Amino acid sequence: MTVLVPDLDHLRRAYAESSKATLVTPLLEAPTIAARTGAARVFVKPESLQWTGSFKARGAYWRLKTLTDAEAAKGVVAYSSGNFAQGLAASGQRLGIPVTIVMPIDAPAAKRDATAGYGARVVLTDHGSRAREEVAMERSRTISEEEGLTLLHPFDHPEVVAGQAGVGLEALRQLSEVNARTDLVFVPTGGGGLVSGVSLAFKYLCPETRIVVVEPERFDGMGASLAASAAQTVPLTTPPSICDGMMARRPGVATFAVMSTIGALPLTVTDEAVRSAMRVAFESLKLVFEPSAAASLAALLGGSVDVSGKTVLVIATGGNVSSADFMKHIDRA
Repeated sequence: MTVLVPDLDHLRRAYAESSKATLVTPLLEAPTIAARTGAARVFVKPESLQWTGSFKARGAYWRLKTLTDAEAAKGVVAYSSGNFAQGLAASGQRLGIPVTIVMPIDAPAAKRDATAGYGARVVLTDHGSRAREEVAMERSRTISEEEGLTLLHPFDHPEVVAGQAGVGLEALRQLSEVNARTDLVFVPTGGGGLVSGVSLAFKYLCPETRIVVVEPERFDGMGASLAASAAQTVPLTTPPSICDGMMARRPGVATFAVMSTIGALPLTVTDEAVRSAMRVAFESLKLVFEPSAAASLAALLGGSVDVSGKTVLVIATGGNVSSADFMKHIDRA
């Protein structure tokens, strides 16, 4: 099966449109983290400061803009543990498109409440011992068929990839403004929508940059797939990762089609390392990251990649975490 891989013009069109409804998040230099890791320079792009609190609004908004008039009028349904849900709900509210979100019953309450707050209908699923994304996906498909809603995938679609590439395009422009070229980019990875979009942006505009794919320990579907040169599903394991937005067990078809051509370096991080990174981000950068967002910083701080003398970019994906959960995590760090 041939899968569309967006070209540079496609990425730029998506960014030009999505940037009308998203914020330009800052590019922060982190000299204390550079000194700690031996890197020449470290930059952090905190998508936690994005509208809706994560990068997901970029791909969600662009995906809705690609709907036909008839599809937009009827509405859409998607499954998500939280950040895509919020991004899609907020984008739908802005564009006047009805949105239904199917969420696992154990998704963070803060994300569930925020999704409903943007006007979306939220349907909860109880997955029991099954993989939660499989149960939510099945329910989404049923709702789509019964109600005639367009079914949207949270990451496995070329237009979602194109939309998420805006993070990379924006970072590249900001890096050029401070005369920096990156050697390494650390990207948190679930199903692969963000990492594939960012990878394409760097492939087209700064091809010498190495992409580091960061996944939670035991939920490394992308890393396993890259190692096998074919899409793999990692076993369902317990307990879940604290990185609730990164527990996809298999990469998407569209996202793996991109990543299989990139030559990325896969890494996994433990919950303990993520908690420590959340604390470092708070103390060094005064930023509040949800666990998934801190995974990339955890990978850098872990020292598995030699960054001596190199320029590093860390993508931090979101900040949708309750104050109680945030304090619990950093207290345990």
